[in-house]
Amino acid sequence: MLRRNWLLLALALPALPQGPFVWKDAGNGHMDLLEAGKPVLTYNYGPQLKPGAPENRRRCCYVFPLYTPAGVSLLDDFPADHYHHRGLFWSWPIVETGGKQYDLWMNLTAKHRPAKTPAVSSDSQAARLEAGNFWEADGRDIVRERVRLAVRPAAGASRELDVELTWEALGAPVTLQGSAEQGKSYGGLSVRFAPREGTIVRADGEVLKRDEDLNPRRWAELEAVYGGRRAVLRVTADSQNPGAPHQWCLRNYGFIGASFPGRTAVLDRYTLEPGKPLTLRFRVRLSDLP
Repeated sequence: MLRRNWLLLALALPALPQGPFVWKDAGNGHMDLLEAGKPVLTYNYGPQLKPGAPENRRRCCYVFPLYTPAGVSLLDDFPADHYHHRGLFWSWPIVETGGKQYDLWMNLTAKHRPAKTPAVSSDSQAARLEAGNFWEADGRDIVRERVRLAVRPAAGASRELDVELTWEALGAPVTLQGSAEQGKSYGGLSVRFAPREGTIVRADGEVLKRDEDLNPRRWAELEAVYGGRRAVLRVTADSQNPGAPHQWCLRNYGFIGASFPGRTAVLDRYTLEPGKPLTLRFRVRLSDLP
């Protein structure tokens, strides 16, 4: 379904009138998106470090902040309990290549590196961003990454964002693995939420009574009250993603993640091969609630 939507966006006629979106390079590695003059999101293509955070948590290539149509800011960056969490992001705690293991998740012994300033465009149907990045480890690039975002205009109280992520190993195979802790497997597309009240986590229509790991789900969402305003963010994985439906890491403290490749009795890792790119697609829906 998401593939078809991407095709429709790509075929949009150049003659379509300019829509309500405006991209603005705000400097310091921030690419801001506005809709009708109101903030929508920032893609951080340059390295970021919050004052007081450890230097080894400096990172780039993620989305923060991200707003609902009414202007509610839902995400957090550099939270004190998990300095490595960063808005809407994608990374893995175990990245192996050439007989060595790296960490793209917390200690960042492997890091994202932008290839250049992202290409941006917009029309009446969507605002689009395409970024080319690398994963760097020990001074060399081990993976080429392509990020594509397509943000649709707000429709009433909701807005949708399509996320397409592609990775290809460079020179030698690169193996991705989730966390090594027993009963967990976080790593992949992840969302860290801002401080809030009245948190409700749902997955496939079920309200969760406790935190959850390793259960296959089509979608997950977190609803809460932010500064007196209620909002919800849902992530839906493309049913054609390799390994779908993904297992999820769901936390009431404010985290949801679609684990890839997850952990089963027969599979707990995925190897990227040179010349054989991997693509994962997701839809993010943000809604203001009464």
